[in-house]
Amino acid sequence: MTIKRLILALLVFIALVALYFWAALSWSFSTGERAGWVQKLSNKGWVCKTWEGELALVSLPGSTPEKFAFTVRDDAVAQEITRVMGKRVSLHYEQKVGLPTECFGETRYYVTRVAVSDEIPIATGVVAPQAPGAPASAASK
Repeated sequence: MTIKRLILALLVFIALVALYFWAALSWSFSTGERAGWVQKLSNKGWVCKTWEGELALVSLPGSTPEKFAFTVRDDAVAQEITRVMGKRVSLHYEQKVGLPTECFGETRYYVTRVAVSDEIPIATGVVAPQAPGAPASAASK
């Protein structure tokens, strides 16, 4: 009888751990967008491979860029980020809390979508966002 109780207790414990991880992965503490230039994206990990990246956030030309570290779990999203590297992008992210190991990623910020932001070149290395629906300038063609 004690073996059956031990097995039942073990099964209940495994079910609770699985429920915890399901809840932690499906619930987001916060969601948002960050815009900037992806300067790093690499597939890292000994056992659990995740895509880890950095987005350079520049508010004003000449200011020191702030870095936004992020994790990508979806290979298709990682390939899209790789394809648009070097362009100004907007990353949609979900912040997850409560994941206990780095097997889920090195950061709490999981990128789920990427969109290229339209830019207008002002000077070498300096661009301004283009208003939606505005015609493209000859310099950006």
